[in-house]
Amino acid sequence: MRFENKPKFVTFDMNGTLIKFSINDTMREVLGDRLPAEVADEYLRICKAYRIDECTGAYQPFHRVVARSMERASRSVGLEYREDEARAVYDRIPTWGPYPGVTEALNRLAEEVPLVIITNSDTAHAVRLTENLKAPFEVVISAEEMGVYKPRLQAFEYLFDKLGVTPDELVHVSASPMYDHRSAAVMGIKNKVYVDRGFEHDEHWLGYERITDIADLPVLFGLPRP
Repeated sequence: MRFENKPKFVTFDMNGTLIKFSINDTMREVLGDRLPAEVADEYLRICKAYRIDECTGAYQPFHRVVARSMERASRSVGLEYREDEARAVYDRIPTWGPYPGVTEALNRLAEEVPLVIITNSDTAHAVRLTENLKAPFEVVISAEEMGVYKPRLQAFEYLFDKLGVTPDELVHVSASPMYDHRSAAVMGIKNKVYVDRGFEHDEHWLGYERITDIADLPVLFGLPRP
């Protein structure tokens, strides 16, 4: 086991870490021919940036985060924004499933330590996406419940209070330094695991264990690889 002490909980980001966050593919499908090939990559890039920007202000429901980011990205590339398309993207989120190997790794790890989700999804989507993981979670914390989104530090304060733990009693797992690991480090969570899925740069100075295969996660807790 690479961690000094067995944690009371392992906490997980969900979308992009456990669930394949297919929002770019979904937007391409929903917008169809209205999203010209010559602006598609820029639209998706700036839409991602606007999503995190929308998450850092006052809380708003996640369907508004999706809508506002698509509206701002559309304006940026000169595309007509349509509210019904933004709603269609949002409504497809609960259909997304886990990355390969996630369900097996979670079930093995749950034999060793309790699992918790802290997600930027709203409550209804968080429940349905957790069901898609087919693994036992002790607690599922949504942004709607917290009234704030990661990377806001208040999200991690809420996590500590909800679980009744100190930062050194957790291991936090995420595929996003931007949304999770920077804030976790600031809040004193020493034990962190970065699941490098290739969509963000490695920020090794944040002091996490980096893995590229989710099957390696239980190994960090002393469990043998299957």
